[in-house]
Amino acid sequence: MHRLPRTPSSSGSPASSQAALYALCVSFFMICLDATVVNVAVPDIRASLGASLNEAVWVNSAYALCYAVPLILAGRLGDRYGPKRIFLTGLAGFTAASLACALAPSASVLIAARAVQGLTAALIAPQTMSMIVHMFPAERRGKALGVWGAVGGAAMAAGPVIGGLLITWTGWRGIFLVNIPVGIVGWIAAARLLPDWRPAKDHRLDLLGIALSALGLTALVFGVQSGEAYDWGTVVGPVTIPAILTFGILCLGAFVWWQHHSTREPLLPLRLFRNRNFSAAATAGGAMGAAMGGLFLPLMIYLQSDLGYSPLAAGAATVPMFALSSVCARLAGKWSDTTSPRALAALGFALLIVGTGSLALLLHPGVDIWALMPSLLMAGIGVGLVSAPLAGIATRTLEPSLVGAASGVFNTTRQLGGALGSAATGVLLQAHLGSTPTTAIQATLAFPVAALLIGLACCAVVRPAPTTPTA
Repeated sequence: MHRLPRTPSSSGSPASSQAALYALCVSFFMICLDATVVNVAVPDIRASLGASLNEAVWVNSAYALCYAVPLILAGRLGDRYGPKRIFLTGLAGFTAASLACALAPSASVLIAARAVQGLTAALIAPQTMSMIVHMFPAERRGKALGVWGAVGGAAMAAGPVIGGLLITWTGWRGIFLVNIPVGIVGWIAAARLLPDWRPAKDHRLDLLGIALSALGLTALVFGVQSGEAYDWGTVVGPVTIPAILTFGILCLGAFVWWQHHSTREPLLPLRLFRNRNFSAAATAGGAMGAAMGGLFLPLMIYLQSDLGYSPLAAGAATVPMFALSSVCARLAGKWSDTTSPRALAALGFALLIVGTGSLALLLHPGVDIWALMPSLLMAGIGVGLVSAPLAGIATRTLEPSLVGAASGVFNTTRQLGGALGSAATGVLLQAHLGSTPTTAIQATLAFPVAALLIGLACCAVVRPAPTTPTA
């Protein structure tokens, strides 16, 4: 057992660190895959369980909501109990929840099991980033984060295709059953290969902070995810979407006030945001999440409604983009060890802006999918160049005791950005219902371009890392 803080150079041999990295990536791939793989199963789930459309939507929303809300707490739990312990706990819970999903006899049980999947995935995600920071010294960390980013991109590319194949061969329950052997193998590999860091001192849990952040994030994420479904009006009785959003914002405001005034150890150390690089990277990550949330909904609608693609074929059309993104993420991580991560991230945002903007100009009735492919591939390169360098920028100059909290916040901003991006896209699409489909899609794509411009601006304020990093 190791006690934090430790110098990165003491993280073990490169070979053992690399093996541990691959053990982490098995589980990271699985939780990223489960965020997208269910999309193609919605019709089968509805037919098999007699679920309403709203229930089918909540099969996905329950996972996304319960994944986003506890990320800050999960990062802090890693700081307190050690990231390996929390990682293994989350992976065991995720595997058990996957079995519950596969055996679900009704839509309500499936939604509840998906919620548990999301909660346990939240325990896993920050620990993967935190462990990479602890295992790899700064001069090798970019390459490791590149592998991590490539795995996330590969999971996004594989989700629709793997989902379609499993449904064809085994039915919708197969998309959950496949997690069980993967989870077991991943747990054994992680238990054997991951170093067991523990904190140098005991960390206290900020119970009031946990309650305020959970209530605030739950209300905010629920409001933006479900607002369109309730027509931004009444949910039940006197409870409305605006009231839920207002409550969430008030809770988060109280949370920030409490974190500033708490004399005990806060859940979210606000001194994180005094680090310019972390603040810029977290904001850029949120902008990236918003852009991705705002890009793929209109794109999928266009491919299916205007070009007549099946859901599986529409998903498969984006595979080259994400495959290229995965390759570029790995390369960008390697390059960021020897060149400027800020420059790589800025180039990635610029390519995403050009790719997304050109898509908006090219979309028109009858356009051939191959005419869209250069724009999609350019966007794929951009996604790959952004992911790993941003993660490196966020953590490179932080003290080790803040890495868990930083990982939780960084992942939270990305998830919240994605939820806000999806909600904003829904509002924009509805606002242009009277327009032609092409005009509506083109107008909607202005949102991800605006979000990407914010991300590019954040790169401009990043400071170069010191010669001898502090983390």
